[in-house]
Amino acid sequence: MEIARLTPAHVSEYRALMLGAYAAEPDAFTSTVAEREPLPLDWWISRVSDEPSPEQRVLGAFVDGQLVGVAGLAFENRERTRHKATLFGMFVLPEFRGEGVARRLVDGVLAEARSRAGTQLVRLTVTESNGPAIELYESCGFRPFGTEPLALRVGERFVAKIHMWCSIDPQPGRE
Repeated sequence: MEIARLTPAHVSEYRALMLGAYAAEPDAFTSTVAEREPLPLDWWISRVSDEPSPEQRVLGAFVDGQLVGVAGLAFENRERTRHKATLFGMFVLPEFRGEGVARRLVDGVLAEARSRAGTQLVRLTVTESNGPAIELYESCGFRPFGTEPLALRVGERFVAKIHMWCSIDPQPGRE
């Protein structure tokens, strides 16, 4: 398995994987197929820019050359919040779950966050009913700081999201 930053050369694979994720796991994502499918390819390319310091980066997990999982990282750029980044769009194909792919992606995202000067924490949201994802994030150092009830409306029901954060600041006592 290889973890690598996606580039515009991966855009078709990335788009297909994410559209499949939105369809297969509607409780996990705020976005829907109906919202994202009509977006121009340039929108998807902006997510996998190969610029040296883009505001968003997406890592991919490859097994035998096949993209089997992804996780994104968005950096804040406003003066008072640029110490934060957000993990987004985490997805691993079902047939590759339980093989350490997700952990490698989270570790890669945290390493990317550490590589940007001034970034001190990474945050994320996870569906309250997704126990395996919550356990993974906690084992990677994320801690919950609140639950948002009615976070998503999926059809006629609502889904709650847990907000989590992870300190990447190497200075002790700054948690």
